[in-house]
Parts: sequence; structure tokens; C-alpha cells
Amino acid sequence: MTDENQTIAALTRRRNNDKHLFTAGPASLLAENITGLRPCFGRGDEDYAGLASQVLTTLKSMSGHEYIVPMQGSGSLALEIMALNFLCGRVLILSSGYYSERLHDLALSAQRRMNEISDVTTMDWTAMADAAGKYDWVVACYTETSTGTLLPIEELRQLADRLGAKLMLDATASIGLETQHELADVISYSSCKGLFGLTGAAFIAYREAPTVIPDSFYLDLANHRDKKMTGPYHAIASLAHVLPRHEHFRTAVITNKQRFSERMTNYLTRPLERQPQLCTHVSCIITSPDPRAVLYASRSNQGGSVVCHLGEVHLGEQARGDILSDLEIQA
Repeated sequence: MTDENQTIAALTRRRNNDKHLFTAGPASLLAENITGLRPCFGRGDEDYAGLASQVLTTLKSMSGHEYIVPMQGSGSLALEIMALNFLCGRVLILSSGYYSERLHDLALSAQRRMNEISDVTTMDWTAMADAAGKYDWVVACYTETSTGTLLPIEELRQLADRLGAKLMLDATASIGLETQHELADVISYSSCKGLFGLTGAAFIAYREAPTVIPDSFYLDLANHRDKKMTGPYHAIASLAHVLPRHEHFRTAVITNKQRFSERMTNYLTRPLERQPQLCTHVSCIITSPDPRAVLYASRSNQGGSVVCHLGEVHLGEQARGDILSDLEIQA
């Protein structure tokens, strides 16, 4: 390791020791987030073009989609662009918590603005076996962070096929951590949760190009695809050194999840198959006396606590769940 990399590693160790995250992303700070950064520009910069190609090729391989478009902004921006550019006809939203409610709001907004959507229907995801009729799109949130729920993606695909629909997923909290994203026709996500990059990049990955063209320069997916505005250059650069070691860092999430689940056996509210890797919902209230701890405040009103497992990502395979000692069950 060079002196420069040793200095960066020491800096990230100190920063991660100063703050213990139990939140949904970004993850703890990686030295690789920093070593991947460089001066860059979106046109005429062959160094950046090669770096971006490497990152985007890896992401396409990770999700199993042929096309991917990056954009500068949050995962919410990608969701709105995805809704405006892809949704049409009859749309079925599967309700699972706060973030699926946001998908419902975005679908209604697209219906008002584009006049391409004829109907938006919402039903609880647990009742999806009862769905009937013909739909053009089924929309769901694969990992619903607000309730700590992992939806059954194979059943989502089967539902879409049965209804003659395409499947759209909010993959913000699942990409990099869960499998089978290839079962969806189009997904969107950000750079900073299960990918372990810095904040600032959002992505839409798909099989077939959208058929709707929004009356907006910034919200037209084609304009981001064709690089007509500044892209998320540095957020993509932050992934360049992370993705080749992604499985190493992902191990830390799995370890933290397992250790927390073992400790909270009596308070778990979801069966194993509905437990996302990113987070865990428990029926008790979790607090911390350690001022370094940053706890996750769920936007759901279901009670209990949601604890997320990205706080030891920087330790990779050496993670042992030590930061869990910060947590206490409120009496």
C-alpha cells in the first residue's frame, strides 16, 4: 500500500470510528470511495469514458439488464423519470409501506401529466394472488425499508405474467444485496445503498426502450442517455474501486444482519424469507447511549424499530458486528 493509500485508509478508519451508522444508506465510508475519485468530464475525457464503461458494465451484469442510464440525482429522481417514461395503460401498485406509497403518488402524477395511464390501482402485496384482469404494468418496491420487508420477486414476476403486464421495481434498497433483479423489466436505484458508493448517482436499467416521451427536458430519459446534461461523474468514479471488491464489502452486511438477528430473535417480526439483507424490523424500541450512533427513523407508523446493516461495510470480511454493542432495547 502506498503512503497516499495508507493516509486515505487512516482517514476513513477515523471517520468511521467517529460515527456508527444504523441507517439505510449511504454505507460507512470506504477508502475505495476516495481512491476512485479523479478530475473528469463527460465528453472528450477518455479516462473517464473508460471508467464509466467499466462501472456501468458491472452494474448491468449485476442486475441482468441490457441497457442502463445514469443520472445525477437521488433515487427518487430515477423513480420519477422511470414512471414518466415507462408507465402507460393500466397500472397496479403493490402496497408494502411508505416507499410503495411514493410509487403510487408518482404513478398518479404521471397519469395527470402525460395522459398515457388509464388507471392506477393499489392493493396490498399480501393479497396479490387475488389480482385479476388485464394490466400493462405491475409496480413494487423489492425491499421496503420503511417496514423491513422483502417482497417475493418470483411471485411478482408470476403475477405480472398472469396479468399480461411488465414488472417495474424500485430497487433502491435491494440492488447489490438481493438477487433476481433480472426478473423485472425495468428497475431504478441509487449509488449509495447496497452498491456502497457515494451519494449522487441514480440509475435506470431496462430491457426495452420506453415508449412515452415526457414534455420535459430534464425528465426525458433519452436526454440523460444521450448525455445532454452533467452526469454523476464523481459518484460513478466512487464506484470504480468498490465494485471489483463488492462481494468483500457485502459480507459485512450479511454478518451484521446475522448477528443482529441472533441477538433479537425474540423481537423479529418477519419470517426469514421476508427479511431483506439491508435492514431488520423488530417489535421493540431500539435506542443507543453512544453519541456516535445514528439510528434509523422509519417513515412507517407500524411501531417497533428498523435497524439497518451498512455501518460496518468498510470492514468487509473482517466485520464481526461489533457496533451492535451500541444498541439497547428500551425498557
